[in-house]
Amino acid sequence: MNRRGFLRLSASTALSVAALAACGSGGGAAPAAKAQGLTIKLPSYTPLAGALKPDLAGNAAGVPEGYFTYPKELFKAVAKPPMSGGTITAASQTFSPPPPGREQNPAWQEMEKRLGGKVELTVVAADDWATKFNTMVAGNSLPDLFPYIATQGVNNLPAFAASQCADLTALLGGDAVKEYPNLAAIPEIFWKQGIVGGKLYGIPVPRNLVGGLGFYRADILAEAGVTDLAQITDMDRLFEALKAVTDPARKRWGVVTATGGLFGLSIFSQLFGAPNGWRLDKATGKLTAGFETEEYRAAVEYVIKLREAGIIYPGSEGFDTLKRKNTFNSGGAAMTYDGLPAYLGAAGYLQTQKKIDQKADPRPLVPFGGKAVAFMNNIAFATNFVKKADEAKVKEVLRVADFFASPFGSEEYTLINYGVEGTDYTRDDKGNPVLTEQGAKDTTVPWKYLAAPTQPVYDATSADAVRIQHDAISRLIAVGVEDPTTGLYSPAHENKLESLSTMRVDRLTSIMAGRAPMSDYDQLVKDWRAAGGDQARKEFEEVLAAS
Repeated sequence: MNRRGFLRLSASTALSVAALAACGSGGGAAPAAKAQGLTIKLPSYTPLAGALKPDLAGNAAGVPEGYFTYPKELFKAVAKPPMSGGTITAASQTFSPPPPGREQNPAWQEMEKRLGGKVELTVVAADDWATKFNTMVAGNSLPDLFPYIATQGVNNLPAFAASQCADLTALLGGDAVKEYPNLAAIPEIFWKQGIVGGKLYGIPVPRNLVGGLGFYRADILAEAGVTDLAQITDMDRLFEALKAVTDPARKRWGVVTATGGLFGLSIFSQLFGAPNGWRLDKATGKLTAGFETEEYRAAVEYVIKLREAGIIYPGSEGFDTLKRKNTFNSGGAAMTYDGLPAYLGAAGYLQTQKKIDQKADPRPLVPFGGKAVAFMNNIAFATNFVKKADEAKVKEVLRVADFFASPFGSEEYTLINYGVEGTDYTRDDKGNPVLTEQGAKDTTVPWKYLAAPTQPVYDATSADAVRIQHDAISRLIAVGVEDPTTGLYSPAHENKLESLSTMRVDRLTSIMAGRAPMSDYDQLVKDWRAAGGDQARKEFEEVLAAS
């Protein structure tokens, strides 16, 4: 058993005997389908009254708002402190160095002043989260608010949620969420991540729904006669364009990838219209795994065709992220895969490439060719659970979460992201906040991971970048496809997630690299099904049938 499997198992054994007896053990049968299939009301989406008017509008489908500059006049998103003295506990991952503690951190002190109470926050390095979470569960020391990460969680999520976490269905479902106006301003689609066993347990930390199709160099594709992606009517035309711009003598190729990038398969599986995770046939209730479909197979064959034609940067499947980015930034490739946020900011693709070459025109890939879809695979950074407690305590924690969900342009959002004006940030000549040296340290407290508003598109360096990014996200969401198993629980899927994924990735990589023939694809599907794929399918279908 690997380390992650051990951590998940040991955390599960800490659950109460009563809960396990009622809900089934992590390795046993699926929970009763009817228990998962309850129809619940998700929180009703209600835009925040009095919020800042955006430069580019968002909508209920999850398209974010866009802002060209930071407002000079901030508004108050929370009428009064959510706490009345006292303390709540919380835990969060961090991807930054440890922040200064309360005593040395003016932003932390101001945060607790605004909250009206203390937050005893346990900050854990991301690499150590699985160990810490396991310790908290085993020691019955979960904080009042904490993230649940499926790949680092327990083997029986419904049992864990039922025994350890507050059921938020009645407190947030439907119009009840209006008691927490900032949470109510989060569209319904983001809340699906928090459904466990037919009940709402989780509070989302929203992202932009779609991770994107990657990025391309419009100036390079223009050399192949492509001045608008709409001119690419099918995948053969894309192949021709990428082949035309590939020129080893100029050290330029069509596509650059990196370790774990599966030769850019994420781009091409979406362009061919493959499913996001699973495909549901609503007429029969049957599920088909994404890589079992003809669309996914076609994408794999397309990658092989690109590699054999010398269009993929030689050896780039072994590049690290930095080398891949540097290659794309320097014009070494016309296309690469990366998440949408990589476009924005002073260190983003647009500004970085303009510094290298003023003619550079990097842009997010948008759907073309008629078959393309966009995976709804970036819905939330995390889902946070509330520890089971009396209703008064749970409501206090929800009020605190509502504070952290304050939107762009509010006093609260500014404090969370930039700290205290004059100490942690100053304003530039356009009014945008700029962190000071002290602020760069103080704002590493991961408040923004405890709860958050929908993520705005904002770039202090370029209004054009905001327009381009906002347009791309709008187009991607318009053809977005969800995973139909979102919010559903399958023990086989949870317990076999890592091993099944490793099997698929390793063997697909060998096929696309030419180390194994395409004929091995069918055997991979058979082995995946026998190793747990079919059992996961069966369990998901049972839940869907009862929904």
